[in-house]
Amino acid sequence: MYRNMSEQVTLEDMARAAMFSKFHFSRVFQKATGVSPGRFLAAMRLQEAKRLLLSTSLSVTEVSQRVGYQSVGTFSARFRSSVGMSPSAYRRMGGAPLDTCGTLSSGHRSTTRSATVRGQVAAPSVPSGLGQIFVGLFPDRLPQGRPVRCTALRKPGSYELNDVPLGTWYVLSYSVATDRAPVAPTPQESGHGFYIGNNGPITIRPETHVRAADVRLRPMTRLDPPVLLALLDERARESATT
Repeated sequence: MYRNMSEQVTLEDMARAAMFSKFHFSRVFQKATGVSPGRFLAAMRLQEAKRLLLSTSLSVTEVSQRVGYQSVGTFSARFRSSVGMSPSAYRRMGGAPLDTCGTLSSGHRSTTRSATVRGQVAAPSVPSGLGQIFVGLFPDRLPQGRPVRCTALRKPGSYELNDVPLGTWYVLSYSVATDRAPVAPTPQESGHGFYIGNNGPITIRPETHVRAADVRLRPMTRLDPPVLLALLDERARESATT
């Protein structure tokens, strides 16, 4: 997938490379990464698009072609739904959105009683220190699109997400070492200054008042789905304006 991102890679192609049947390959891949091969590849393509938008002068059309999209309209729509803003706006803002975490949360509203999700975010010792720590609640294991609820911490410690609607959710936490550019890493950079943690699934029922969900940050690996949310690139705008 990493070497053929611009090609129309199919599930059959991936399974053949792994020497598995496509059904067995899909099961093994999802167990290892938490998402299907197709969704992982789509996330990788958008991660690479983010990098190209900020580091090259390629047009949006050229970027879409580089990451395997035949239609720039389809690319733009998927970029917006996953990253939270259009490709042109992402480039113009230097990778950071105008939204704060509070306004970035999705419109999920509970029609009955809602709950609070709270816990502790633990992190390894990082020589250069960690930047802002994002904590968000998502409907599945893939950290993209608008979170159901989110917050940001200046350092490891306690977090709290209020007015969480009924349903089953995943808690994702993410941070970048202060000596690294915050834009999504290339495959070769995974694990070098990028940290991720998760907890879930957690279920909020009508009788749930408070749900505990601790998270421990660890270095990202090549098996972790890319984190696409533009909010997490906040320091890109800071570096672009200094």
